Formats: sequence, structure tokens, C-alpha cells
Amino acid sequence: MSVESRDKAAWWESAVIYEIAPISFQDSNGDGKGDLAGLLSRIDYLKWLGVDAVWLTPIYKSPFRDLGYDISDYCAIDPAFGSLEDFDRLLEALHAEGIRLILDLVPNHTADDHEWFVESSSSPASAKADWYIWADAAENGGPPNNWLSRFGGSGWEWCEARRQYYYHSFLVEQPDLNWRNPQVRGAIAGVMRFWLDRGVDGFRVDASAVLIKDELLRDNPPNPAAGSKPPPQRQTPVFTDDRPETMDCIEFIREVIDGYRGRMLCGEVQGKTDRIGHFYGNDKPRLHLPLSFALLDSQWDALSLQATIDAYFNALPAHAWPVWVIGGHDKQRVASKIGEAQMRVLAMLLMTLRGTPFLFMGDEIGRKRVPIPPDRVHDPFERLVPGYGLCRDPERAPMRWDDSPDGGFTTGRPWLPLEPPGWRGQCCRAAARRAFDPGAVSRADHAAARACGPASRRS
Repeated sequence: MSVESRDKAAWWESAVIYEIAPISFQDSNGDGKGDLAGLLSRIDYLKWLGVDAVWLTPIYKSPFRDLGYDISDYCAIDPAFGSLEDFDRLLEALHAEGIRLILDLVPNHTADDHEWFVESSSSPASAKADWYIWADAAENGGPPNNWLSRFGGSGWEWCEARRQYYYHSFLVEQPDLNWRNPQVRGAIAGVMRFWLDRGVDGFRVDASAVLIKDELLRDNPPNPAAGSKPPPQRQTPVFTDDRPETMDCIEFIREVIDGYRGRMLCGEVQGKTDRIGHFYGNDKPRLHLPLSFALLDSQWDALSLQATIDAYFNALPAHAWPVWVIGGHDKQRVASKIGEAQMRVLAMLLMTLRGTPFLFMGDEIGRKRVPIPPDRVHDPFERLVPGYGLCRDPERAPMRWDDSPDGGFTTGRPWLPLEPPGWRGQCCRAAARRAFDPGAVSRADHAAARACGPASRRS
């Protein structure tokens, strides 16, 4: 069934959405990193699995210090993944199978080698001088205030060319854009239209709750409940996170996407369950689907799950459509928390709750965290804030498609290690075999494999 023949009004309300980190899905050229051609070769698996849309982590040009969330060109495909022509072929092939494509939109920051920042940092008199968050030094010559980076240390970095500091919520190499500047908003709108005109079906907005920071640059107060938490969590980020003005930014992004029929906007939000309602909007719409990790973060027992689900439903506005996320590139594998056997129970719960389910690649086969040796770590969390269990590489390890040493993922050295051969249960093995060799799977294997996946939710 083609995309054009399906309901465009609210297709996401009956969809199963599957997140893919392309670098870890399928390598086509033996360099150890997944790419668009590799993803294209696995569309039969996505079709068989029954997903209605795939969301890709960033595939734009990037130095890739933070899984591609440090973007140096929003309108170019990074050569490690392929080309714009490869992207167009992938999009066409997905649409031909009735599968929609959602891209990651990263509007909070760029890479420091993006042409916008290169110009902005060159001089206070440059045309893009106010495109990022700049501030003079404090009286003692140090940073303007006490704001911290999520990756440890001060959130401010000195720029000698401008004789000012710039703010970075994340890596030093990820300067924050200034969303108070209408030119910045217009530039991000142009990025969105570039991809929407190309045919993408929506965006997942990264870090949507931190787009605006306090205009007066007031210090964040200490967090009285910090305890032994990582240093960045020892402040209460009232002046950097979830500012009221942020909602205006999200409304602007929604206005852009509403100019295209049948496109969807989901987003990474912040705060406890009782805060999620305002990300939907009231008089002005915001996100169609604010991503909720309530189910993933809940304790795994019947009473806790009931309380979690009830609290989430009670927090939603009357017009809101629920969202259930059980995995992601930033979250620890739920199978490591509850065990492979309970993953079947979770699958049943996920597919019967009212709302749109989101899965991360491998969740459908009960994939657990992959041990990463210290000398193979890529995640800046682990390198810059070690010792707190923040490393996300165990979730981002390449997919294992078979029991060969490199798992059918690559003919080279995978960019992150895979699990040892033979780790998978019958369900996973049946799923992978069924996708490419229908005759190789018995009826019992087929039923077991589908019980772990979302095929029953296909609209």
C-alpha cells in the first residue's frame, strides 16, 4: 500500500514508529559504519516487522563527536552515510512500501565548524554576530554565570577572536543557537522546508525544551536533591531548561510543518509526567507527539505500572494523543532492566495501550546492553563525565543480523563492538531469518518472532 493511499489526517495515531541509528543498522561498503545504502537493503525487514514509520538519528554532514547531533551542514548528507541521491532512493523505496520517514531536527545547536558559527565567531560586527549566545566575561574575567554543560564543566567557552564567551548546553564544539534572533528562526525554517519539499514525513525535535535561555543570564540555583548525581545535575536548571519562552519556539516550528499536509512533529521534552501536557499546546498547537518515557522509566511491577499509566493519562490535555516510548539512543535498554522473557509482556502492553508506540532498533528482539571496552568508547558522556554509568554506547552498538563474527552488519571492523555470536534467543533468530528467507522459518518460529514485534499494529 503506498503512502498516498493512506489516511493523511492523523496517520501517526495508528502507527508504530521505529527509531534507527543508521550508523549501527547496516554497513554496505565495509567501513564498519552503517549507511543509507545498507538501510535500503534492509527495507524487507522493516516491511516484515510491520513498522509504519522510521525515525533516523542525524544523517547530516557532521564531525560526529556526538552521534551526528553536532551538525556542520543541515542540508547535506554526511559522506559516511552516502549522498542526497542515496537519500532520495531510500525515501522513495520506503514510501513504496507504505513506510514513512521522520528525520531528526536539531535546532538548539550546531557544530563549531558550521559556517554560521565560523562567521559568528569571527567578529562582533559579523552579519551573524547574534546567531549564537554570546556574553562578556564576568568582572573577574571568568564565565558570565554558573551555567553548566551536560557533558561536564562550565557551559561557557572563551572565544579569543570576539573576546567573549559563547554558551554550549552540550559539547564545547556544539555552540547553542540564539532563538531570540528572528534570522535564526528563519534559517531553521528553511532547513525544515528543504527536507519537507524533498518528501520527508515529519521531524523529531531534539532538545526542544532548552531552545531559550534566561535573557538576564541569572545563575542556576543548587539542586538540594543532587546527592551523588553527576556534576551537571547538581544545579536546578531553572534558567537554562524549559523556559516559558521555549513554547513560542516550538509553536513556530509547528507553524512551519503545518504548511505541509499530513506531516508530523514529535519531540524530546523535559520534566516529570505532570509537565508533559504543555508540550501539546492549547490555543496554539505545539508537538503532535511529545515523547514520553514514562513506561520505560517505570518500575517493573503491576502496581507501579498501573500508577505510571494512570498518572500519564491524567496529565494529558483532552485533545492530546498519547505516546509510549520503550527505547532510544539516549536511554538504557529496557531488556537489560526487565529481562528477555518480560519483553514479550512489554510488547503486548505497548501494542494494546491507547497511543503511538516508539521502539528503538533491537527492542523488537529483546536486545540488551552490549559491553563496551574502555578503549572502544565513543560517547562523550562516558569520556567527559566518567564513573556515573552514563555511557550510551551499549545501546548504540551495531545490529547483529546473524551469528557470524561481525553479525552480518559489516565486512570490516564495526565502529562499536557487537555481542558475542550466539547471544540471541529463537525469537530474534527467527525474525532475522524470516525477513530474508521466508522458507527458512517454521510456522511456530514465525508466530514467536511476530509476537515480539509490532506487526499486529500495522494500519
